[in-house]
Amino acid sequence: MSLETDLLLDRRRLKRRLVFWRSLAVLAVTGALLITVRSPGLSVGGAHVARLTISGMITEDRKLTEAIDKLADDKAVKALIVAVNSPGGTVSGGESLHNAITRVAAKKPVVTVMSGLAASAGYMISVPAHRIFARDSTITCSIGVLLETGEASGLMDKVGLSAEAIISGPLKDQPSMTHKLSPEGREILHGLVMDMYDQFVAMVATGRHMPADTVRQIGDGRACTGRQALTLGLVDQIGEEHDARVWLASAKNVSADLPVEDVSTTSLASRTFGGSLGPMFDGIWKVLVSQSVRIDGALAIWQPGSN
Repeated sequence: MSLETDLLLDRRRLKRRLVFWRSLAVLAVTGALLITVRSPGLSVGGAHVARLTISGMITEDRKLTEAIDKLADDKAVKALIVAVNSPGGTVSGGESLHNAITRVAAKKPVVTVMSGLAASAGYMISVPAHRIFARDSTITCSIGVLLETGEASGLMDKVGLSAEAIISGPLKDQPSMTHKLSPEGREILHGLVMDMYDQFVAMVATGRHMPADTVRQIGDGRACTGRQALTLGLVDQIGEEHDARVWLASAKNVSADLPVEDVSTTSLASRTFGGSLGPMFDGIWKVLVSQSVRIDGALAIWQPGSN
């Protein structure tokens, strides 16, 4: 074998080894990033203020609740801003977020910043904050619970359809799409709604340091503007996130120079490769959820013109 051939073979071996070690180095760096990247709600960076954005319909979200809970124990998080733009959602979904935010507020400063809409369950999740900011034109309040059902027995009669149900008790099929509510069924369902309403009132009374009777007087389901809510004592100040940062600095000694990091529950792959498609898919998902939210139970949602 000639010297030239030997040199060519050696060069190929060196190239293969170089490719191998380069590939190994890339994999090692990628693995290190995957290991050290922050989990939802936790930060690997320095001190900062966390921002939790709640928009659209509020429903049960276990990952989001877990992310909020992690904020309470994350020493790098010096305060939490809850940015709300929501008409409300399910009572249980609002309760879950309300309780998680309350646990954070027990350990560090929390402020709520309302944008265009923060009504019903959107208001429910706002009240654990130490201070609530709203715009003059924010639509908020709407303290109440709604349980809607349909009934199509008249239409069924016209088209010659009938339905039968084998039930274990007279209230098992209340409500039903195939027959009217019985007086007993209406009474039971009204009791369910009022029990959830009492829970809502208690959350507002505790968060706003108001007597429950006062909350009931203004909690008749009415919506109000941020300016009206300020007069009623349901928000603390007209302002936006900048004003919230100023208050955190002056009242809670949380520097206004600290960076803000958004709380995320998406995976690393979604954050990396989602790109501009992310908002589109998020919008489609929220539309689908809003059409099926009633299966989660009673609603705490602002529905203008629903009567």
